[in-house]
Amino acid sequence: MPDPATRRRLTDDLLAWAAGVRADLPWRTTRDPWAILVSELMLQQTPVSRVVGPYQAFLARFPTAAACAEAAVAEVVLAWEGLGYNRRAVNLHRAAGVIVSEHGGRPPDDLDALLALPGVGPYTARAVLAFAYERDHGVVDTNAARFLARAAAGHRLDAAAAQELADTLVPLGRGWAWNQAVLDLGAQVCIKRAPRCGQCPIAGSCAWARADYATPDPAQGSAGTTQPQSAFTGSDRQGRGRLVQALRTGPVDLARVADVTGWPDQPDRARRIADALVGEGLAEYVDGQLSLPGTSA
Repeated sequence: MPDPATRRRLTDDLLAWAAGVRADLPWRTTRDPWAILVSELMLQQTPVSRVVGPYQAFLARFPTAAACAEAAVAEVVLAWEGLGYNRRAVNLHRAAGVIVSEHGGRPPDDLDALLALPGVGPYTARAVLAFAYERDHGVVDTNAARFLARAAAGHRLDAAAAQELADTLVPLGRGWAWNQAVLDLGAQVCIKRAPRCGQCPIAGSCAWARADYATPDPAQGSAGTTQPQSAFTGSDRQGRGRLVQALRTGPVDLARVADVTGWPDQPDRARRIADALVGEGLAEYVDGQLSLPGTSA
């Protein structure tokens, strides 16, 4: 933890900076917990620029958890087009069902209850609490983790330490503004490669800066920071994406699954991917075809 004087300076400088640069994003103009939950699931592993349009269209189609729960899962997957990682859509549909059946149609304002929802992990649960209910929880994603390791701690952090520090740093009653500020700093200044330290509004209170930017970078290997991802081309993820995209236009004959995935010479691999989609609830087998759930005649 920074000493009290440094912490006050860090807090004041970061909040003042963020107030002048806050991104104009639609999920920042609402405190509706359903809308916040939708935005947070969409933003997982997906750039903000790709989320704004689908987010607004999705909420127009499913403005409440009840509307989502009442729809067929295929409708939700179709509305997820362009965002990738389609199992998030299935999890959101399942979460909507739990929200309706167990929480009166409104996402709960309790951490344990949020964590019990399908597809909701530690970051998403705390994001709903901070951004919908304005609770003083610290949110730890990739951007926040760099701030915590570099500016607040000055050294690598494991998951428990990062979360504890994030919670401790939230100024009393400022959970919404503080977490937005931390995320903005991580996205715009305290970036992964070549951080813009010369433009940093908290350089004077940054632990890493006060240590003369000693190597290694504290963010490297800290909990929550981005890990290298395997190549997409030729991967199972690419085949899955092709298959789900094809299913959006209609059922796929099982004999064509290998061709659709782009692996005509690997039918066993293609069938394994199809089986996985069925196991996750993203697809179903009906009369020799693979289709989105509930779309077969």
